[in-house]
Amino acid sequence: MIDLKYLQNNFDEAAGKLKKKGVDSAVLENLQALFSALKEANAQLEAAKAEQNAMSKLFGQYMRESKDISELKLKVDANKESMVPLQEKARAAEEALYAVALGIPNFPDDSVPEGADEEENVELRKVLEPKTFAFKPKEHWELAEINGWIDFERGVKLAKSRFSVLKAEGARLERALINFFLDTNRAEGFEEFCVPFLNNSMMLQGTGQLPKFEEDLFKVEEEDLYLIPTAEVPLTNMYHDEILSAKDLPLLMTGYTPCFRKEAGSAGRDTRGMIRQHQFDKVEMVAIAHPDHSDEIFEMMVRNASDILTVLGLPHRVVELCGGDLGFSAAKTIDLEVWLPGQNKYREISSISNTRDFQARRAKIRFKDEKQNRLVHTLNGSALAVGRTLIAIMENYQNEDGSITIPAALQRYM
Repeated sequence: MIDLKYLQNNFDEAAGKLKKKGVDSAVLENLQALFSALKEANAQLEAAKAEQNAMSKLFGQYMRESKDISELKLKVDANKESMVPLQEKARAAEEALYAVALGIPNFPDDSVPEGADEEENVELRKVLEPKTFAFKPKEHWELAEINGWIDFERGVKLAKSRFSVLKAEGARLERALINFFLDTNRAEGFEEFCVPFLNNSMMLQGTGQLPKFEEDLFKVEEEDLYLIPTAEVPLTNMYHDEILSAKDLPLLMTGYTPCFRKEAGSAGRDTRGMIRQHQFDKVEMVAIAHPDHSDEIFEMMVRNASDILTVLGLPHRVVELCGGDLGFSAAKTIDLEVWLPGQNKYREISSISNTRDFQARRAKIRFKDEKQNRLVHTLNGSALAVGRTLIAIMENYQNEDGSITIPAALQRYM
């Protein structure tokens, strides 16, 4: 969650940052009105408390001086009774402010480029040159049919559209990629975790999926449980409402999970193939860092994901997201986009974000630094989205007859 004190004390500056992310001015004006309502309610309550304290002191004085306290007692009781609605008013004002604040996105870093959407993202560099084919490269669904790797029809039969079944060498390659990603991340210092694929609402609120994106989550009926949209949720919340030691930072974590998303805003997009699925595999990196060192960890995470693609021989580009394309919780994001020759375009395969203290404030993750508790910085990123990597291998390593060569780095896993 955003720093409400900063927002209250520097409203115009904070509003300018949020407008960079496309937050409507009416939302900010409503937030300002809620601040004023809470301030007024707290002032009334504090005035009543001050009067109560003053009368309580006078009450003790009257007792010592053997004065008649009957009239004063009536006033004390009446003031105490009048404080009840004032306390309720202050509580309601605080809850109203908090409810709106939970839906306000993180402040973008000052360095984030201006821009309205993905068309205005900034390419930082390209890594590896796309291969020139002596034939027209096929798309992954054509290659899947030739090789018998993916069964789209039975995926729909078993569930519904945007589900698929991997089989034979396709299933083996999926498993090989998961192991390769985890082993690479472990070699970079990330500790491996195996986490629940169902999390409760408090955890999803902690990382920013709730309440804003509830419509994109799969919920278990009559249970406070949701299928996770990413391992970022359980890995970050491993330390929910805990105070860590500064000497233990950074905590670097990695884990494989399936991810579940309704893709509510993607109707009509990528309806063919495996690019956009309701269920997909991903290996995630998460870091819980000291605020002074989160930038260098962010760069390390970007480098690690890019290195994985490089070792696999997959051409890709590194892109900085503009303010309008930045995710809800992110202060800064770098996307890696892999080249898909069948589509003749780059497609996102990893999104690495520094959320600063936004998630830590929501999830109450702190560390003790010189006898003072401070909020950590949290970072997350894919290394990598498994299904999209499989697609990239299929398209980049295809042969004219439709067969697919396995990259050297994965052969030992196959």
